[in-house]
Amino acid sequence: MTRAVMCAALSAVAVVSTVITAQQAPVRPPLPDAQKVKDNYYIIASSTPGGTSFTGGNVGVFITERGVVVVDTKLSGYGDQLLAKIRAITDKPVTTIINTHTHGDHTGSNEGFPATVDIVAHENTKTNMAKMDAFKGDKAQFLPKRTYKDKLSIGSGKDQIDLYYFGAGHTSGDTFIVYPAIRVLQTGDMFPWKDAPLLDRANGGSGVQFPKTLAKAIAGIRNVDTIVPGHSAVMAPKDLQEYQQFNADLLAGAEAAKKAGKTSEEAVAAMNLVGKYPGYRSDRQKAAVDAIYAELDGK
Repeated sequence: MTRAVMCAALSAVAVVSTVITAQQAPVRPPLPDAQKVKDNYYIIASSTPGGTSFTGGNVGVFITERGVVVVDTKLSGYGDQLLAKIRAITDKPVTTIINTHTHGDHTGSNEGFPATVDIVAHENTKTNMAKMDAFKGDKAQFLPKRTYKDKLSIGSGKDQIDLYYFGAGHTSGDTFIVYPAIRVLQTGDMFPWKDAPLLDRANGGSGVQFPKTLAKAIAGIRNVDTIVPGHSAVMAPKDLQEYQQFNADLLAGAEAAKKAGKTSEEAVAAMNLVGKYPGYRSDRQKAAVDAIYAELDGK
């Protein structure tokens, strides 16, 4: 083999190796530092500083006597960064991961944590996650090891965490997480932002059930004064209550418009939810109404 041919072959191998490595470990923008919300509870936000790049859902970091409980793990490729941000606030090991639901921007970096970590989720979420390519083969070890049906408590005293399931909404397995000692509720994507929700029909989501599920959560969860949404800044209980009413109005408007033979565009225009709910956006309303229309049609 000539020197030129050998160099070309080595270059080709290097390119292929680089491509494979990039596929296995995507280069991600830097995460923001952990933000203290209350006492021993922090969040790592869903965007880079300044909101310039999306990193995945808000990550909850709850420091207990035994170790650290992490709620959601962002997009794939963030494992090392998440561990570094956690180490910056505590030297305790991560003992538990809770996944609020199946989506890759909340479960993507499960594999970046030690396989010995206890992973917890609703039983429907485990079923949904098991269908994902990200958890096939050897990566099945990063599926939830522990599941629950209606309610599960982890830890006790000031370290207690309560997991609740109230029904379908964003998906079929959305968990609401309460930290009783500090009066914090983490909602996952059952309250992601001030706009219409993403309704994942393929994973059991329901626009018809969404406001009903939120109403059950508001009635069933008490003694909280701080709300951590799936993708937004920290809010208050009144914001969650407003979001429930927003979704009730969204559903009622979609049902009335469909019955009147209106298109989804006409339905959104007729609702004027942005006018009724200051601070809300309309970027996702048509997609939500499309999903509700399909659900009402039995699709």
